[in-house]
Amino acid sequence: MMLDEARKQYLSDILRPVAPPREIDKPFTEEQKRRMLDVVHDKGEWKLILAQHFPTPEALLATFAGGFPEGFKPTLDMFLTPTFRGFLANYSAVLYPELHDIFYNEAFLNHAKSYWNAEYAKPQMMLFNVNGPAANSDPGHLDTPSFRGVRYENSPTWLCSVMGRSGLFQDYLIKMAQVITWFSHDPASGFTYWPDGPLAKPARLQSPIYNRAVVVQNEMLVHRGEANGPVERRNPAGLCFDTVFTGDQGDRDGWVIKNGDQVIERYHTDDLRFLVHWSAEVFSDFAELKKNMDGSDDLTHEQAIDMLIKDVRSRGVQIETPSDPLNDPAFIRSLNAAYNFGGPAEYPPEAQVDRPMAA
Repeated sequence: MMLDEARKQYLSDILRPVAPPREIDKPFTEEQKRRMLDVVHDKGEWKLILAQHFPTPEALLATFAGGFPEGFKPTLDMFLTPTFRGFLANYSAVLYPELHDIFYNEAFLNHAKSYWNAEYAKPQMMLFNVNGPAANSDPGHLDTPSFRGVRYENSPTWLCSVMGRSGLFQDYLIKMAQVITWFSHDPASGFTYWPDGPLAKPARLQSPIYNRAVVVQNEMLVHRGEANGPVERRNPAGLCFDTVFTGDQGDRDGWVIKNGDQVIERYHTDDLRFLVHWSAEVFSDFAELKKNMDGSDDLTHEQAIDMLIKDVRSRGVQIETPSDPLNDPAFIRSLNAAYNFGGPAEYPPEAQVDRPMAA
């Protein structure tokens, strides 16, 4: 499905956050960082981001901001990188008591309210992404938005992403603000984002990004992390969908990635790119807070799918109504194409996209 230039520009203009990212220096103390790292080190084997959220290539591509040519045949293997994720808090509850003060963070809540000029906010979740040296073939993506009734907790990632990109659900969009913090000693790796829409010029938070953060609305801001670390260490031999990341039990600053009992790579804390993503729901006033919490104006999955199908058909595009719309790859592919403006127009010269690996 080819979109004309006016339609592409319209879709690009939708993807603009309420305000440009605001930078924060040293949002965490070293002691707080160490507590978070100790939880990551001791509390789990952490799975790849790709393995947790994306059952099919179509589901993954629906979160990307375009960027692939017509006829591109993706496989999940093409986007396999050693980047892992875990939740430190979710559903507005901290999951590890030792992180209580970090999640229920008054300074972060004030940043979120100020960013939106809103009266109320509540912390929603906190996750981490962690990797050693890693490539990045992500052309730019949106974080998963939530809508009243159709949320990231109860819905496929791809559906929430397409709903956000379509612009059809702004009246149901839950206002969110994130504080995204990086701990990385890499001298070149940063954060690329498109504050005026992906067809406009990019901006970049440049290295050093150790204990630096931005306040953002990442659900409506196309962005991407950048590759980091020595090129020769970015794709560990043996990396697969079952690979996990965990602490080396004999060394507080030692880390391993492994398949079963087989260690395929080792890192020191100084090798890591550790990202902490804190997120809050924000409410302009008490009426909006009440409407969001009492369920009086919620969408259902059926309503959301119906709105998307009607919008696509209204522009003369044929699309079938499948029996299992939340899991049908052809249907997901068709909806993704209907709201695909072709990807960011340009990248910073020093932060180009790595080509997806051959399958």
